[in-house]
Amino acid sequence: MKKQISAVTTLLALAVLSTTALADGKGKIIAKKEFEKHCADCHADGGNIVNPAKTLHKKDREANGVKTWKDIVAKMRKPGPGMTPFAKKDVSDKEARAIAEYIIKTFK
Repeated sequence: MKKQISAVTTLLALAVLSTTALADGKGKIIAKKEFEKHCADCHADGGNIVNPAKTLHKKDREANGVKTWKDIVAKMRKPGPGMTPFAKKDVSDKEARAIAEYIIKTFK
């Protein structure tokens, strides 16, 4: 009986670990999921609940000097009033770039 419990416990632990490892597509960042996780609460559908003049849509981004993925990442790292800053320890450079490229492709 103890061997069965041990085996089941081990299998469950492996299942949890493998699910976590596969959640992002084997190391690939899924930009939409990262956006939903970090940005969508305030920027649903590309809007902006804090400052409606600063949406993620191209015309508003460009009117505010945000034209490239690098500009978006810079805003993520050091945003203006009302937006939570995302430090590298919270959102890696790779994740931030994926989110920025997703924003550019999605909110035209």
